[in-house]
Amino acid sequence: MTPALSPAPATLSSRQVTLILFALAMGGFAIGTSEFVVMGLISDIARSLGVNEPQVGHVISAYALGVVVGAPTLAILGNRMSRRSLLLCLMGFYAFGNLASALAPGYYTLMFARFVAGLPHGAYFGIAALVAARISPPEQRGLAVGRVMLGLSIALLVGNPLATWLGQAFGWRWAFALVSVLALATVAMTMRVLPHGMNAPRPDALAELRDFNRKPVWLALGIGAIGFAGMFCVFSYLAPTLVHVTGVRESFVPFGLVAFGIGGILGTLGGGWLFDRYGFRAVPKVLLWSIGVLLAFPLAAHSPWSVLPAVLAVGTMGALATVLQAHLMDVARSAQTLAAASNHSAFNFANALGPWLGGMAITAGYGWTSTGVVGAATAVAGLLIYAWARADLRRGEVIAVDEAA
Repeated sequence: MTPALSPAPATLSSRQVTLILFALAMGGFAIGTSEFVVMGLISDIARSLGVNEPQVGHVISAYALGVVVGAPTLAILGNRMSRRSLLLCLMGFYAFGNLASALAPGYYTLMFARFVAGLPHGAYFGIAALVAARISPPEQRGLAVGRVMLGLSIALLVGNPLATWLGQAFGWRWAFALVSVLALATVAMTMRVLPHGMNAPRPDALAELRDFNRKPVWLALGIGAIGFAGMFCVFSYLAPTLVHVTGVRESFVPFGLVAFGIGGILGTLGGGWLFDRYGFRAVPKVLLWSIGVLLAFPLAAHSPWSVLPAVLAVGTMGALATVLQAHLMDVARSAQTLAAASNHSAFNFANALGPWLGGMAITAGYGWTSTGVVGAATAVAGLLIYAWARADLRRGEVIAVDEAA
């Protein structure tokens, strides 16, 4: 099945394509920096606002809720806008949400500002992925989507440590102010390098909802929502695992974050390559790799020499995001925008599910490294959903052949 993307209106030079992908990835860098910066400044924010760290954790949840709500909502509301205009509006909205976070006078206003900042997250990545695929040759769609998602991975490696340092040195509000500046820079560059006419034919809103509400789309989203939870399960409790299990000092934790960021970059690029080579069949390869990596993590966590390669390997699980983002272009029919945006709602569901399941295991007395086993179980569940999705696609292909005959 081919994606419902019409050919690009004009041939772009390789330099133009590179600049467009860089601009789109820069938006991903701003989003990734903002999404994870609270984790590094949780104590600073708590002291400043007179609350405890678990309460600041609710601020992180508010952002994730904003992503889940905003991705499909803004995709539908922006249905009649050109993709160029929608990208500019979404990133401008993101700059506003982070500026509001920087200026929030109290705990509840900060929580609301983070919810608002999360709203454009998924829709931006969804539209950016569609534009990246549209300006690239069909056989390189996965690689193009991976390059857009690369901004998110680089944010883990560079943006988040930089924003955390800035927040610790000058106050946590400056971290959100930095993201706002990055978002505005993305708007300026996108206006300069992205030409008009990057649009596919606009579907009727009811037709888009009808094509979205199909089993292949929901099963693909289900794979991400469940199968990806294991990565967040381990990552969310990485710092205490390093301190209490590996036996290192807190000063060692940034090295773990860097290893995870490197793994994320490798996984994002690898996911694009896997999709271009195997298509949807890349999903079980990533999930089987994830199961092995997560089961090995509890053993590797006991030594500083083995834990960093293990954390890097956990980061490579990010390949699943790129693969599923590209696959949705093939099964969403006229619901391209809505499905692409909803993919990030699914992954933010995984971002909530993984830590919740891992926290239950830790609280039950199974130890910090139980997150690896719990995460592997979610990857197995994702593999089962893939088997269901694959069987459903095969039935659809058989029916299509019979009807053609």
